[in-house]
Amino acid sequence: MRITNNMITNNTKGNINGNKLLVDGYNTQMTTQKKISKASEDPVIAIRSLRLSTSLSHINQYVDNNIPDAAAWLDVTYTALNNMYQLVKDIRTQCVNGSTDTLTSDDRKTILESLQSMASQIYTEGNADYAGRTVFTGYRTGSNLTFDQDEAETSYQISQQMSYEDMEEQRYYSGDVVVPDDASATCTTEIAVENYDRIRVAYDGIDRVDSFSYTGADGKTTELVPIVYETAKEWETACGGQKVVEDDKLVFIRESGELIFGKDIAADMRSQHAQFDITYTKTGFASGELRPEYYYNCTDITDKSMDNHITYTKEDQQIQYTIAASTPLTVNTQASDVFDSGIARDVGEMINIVQDAISAHDKVDQIEAMMNEAKYADPASQEKLQTYLDAAKKEADYADDHLRRTYEKYIGNFDQYMSSINVAITNVGSMQNRLQMTQTRVENQQMTIKELKSSNEDRDISDIIIDYTAAYNAYQASLTAASKVGQQTLLDYL
Repeated sequence: MRITNNMITNNTKGNINGNKLLVDGYNTQMTTQKKISKASEDPVIAIRSLRLSTSLSHINQYVDNNIPDAAAWLDVTYTALNNMYQLVKDIRTQCVNGSTDTLTSDDRKTILESLQSMASQIYTEGNADYAGRTVFTGYRTGSNLTFDQDEAETSYQISQQMSYEDMEEQRYYSGDVVVPDDASATCTTEIAVENYDRIRVAYDGIDRVDSFSYTGADGKTTELVPIVYETAKEWETACGGQKVVEDDKLVFIRESGELIFGKDIAADMRSQHAQFDITYTKTGFASGELRPEYYYNCTDITDKSMDNHITYTKEDQQIQYTIAASTPLTVNTQASDVFDSGIARDVGEMINIVQDAISAHDKVDQIEAMMNEAKYADPASQEKLQTYLDAAKKEADYADDHLRRTYEKYIGNFDQYMSSINVAITNVGSMQNRLQMTQTRVENQQMTIKELKSSNEDRDISDIIIDYTAAYNAYQASLTAASKVGQQTLLDYL
């Protein structure tokens, strides 16, 4: 085969260009420290790189965003629950203080002041938020758990489901001593007490009861119509001066939101393990009261001109963060699980009871002061005032006994509230532990993926320098060889 000069020249050019490509390639690697700069150079490395980059992107999302957000949400929840637990514990302490039978006037006033100061804080922690999102309100993170201000015109129709287990025995006192202006005035001296079973709805100040029914163990539903009174005093007056419920009747007190059972109905309810459904309307909510949409099926009927009112359905609303591949974590605690509506109702009742006790003892003090006045020193006045004093002391004894018994019973109530909150705290703690373990695992995965990605894409700079030097030397040698090829021609041999 005849080899021409052009053939040698072309081959030499090709060799030089090949060496130049190698030098350029290694120069690019030296700059980027990457094995390839485009997919066509090595499709296997390119495909593996894409897969590893996608995995790393997901893991970075978990590590940099999802896990920190979930941790912060749980931290806010944990702090709020601990604060709520301490508040309920403090209220329970006042129950213990009030359950003794040796209370002085100062003791009663101290209990009253403590309860009044804590009453406004009961559900404050329920408005805790993370980054502007309320943590206890389910999906409606843009709204607070409680009303932010007094809303006199706001109206809801609320449906509550309760059972015979919510029934509790309550003492109802009738009659009170009215301190006379002088010894000749008429004074009420009769005090009576009756015991009835009752249930309390979530709110006081009820407009009306729309319906009340119960379902027995046999599945039969019966609707009943309670006798409605505005206040307990109106009930007492209507019954001739004593709070009485006929055995087969129901009484509802709008002011206190109490449904009171006659003895026969109460016994029947218990024997049938009855489940209650009560629907009522309430207009006007005070600042700090719970919004009913987070607890009950209800309808906002504030705007009377609307054909379609806003209806809320109580449902399980879990907010989940994906903290790793196929690993969701529920971060929210729902208000109805910890912020029991009965807490505020119990505290309100405790305040009323201790106020009644203070008022009863004030009457005793006032009558005793009257008996020490000179104008009532005559035997007739003293005898009459002594009658008033005996009645006032009897009322004070009843009030003290009611205070002691109620506070003693409410120790158990607040133990249950504390238990529910403690369970929620434990659940949050367990979620934090799970989150921490997942974070450790995901961070390890992140490190592994980064190492695999680096191993797939990157080259060690020392290896690149060795290869570059070899390629550059080969390039220089090819240039030298090429310079020799063109020095002689056919004319040199002629």
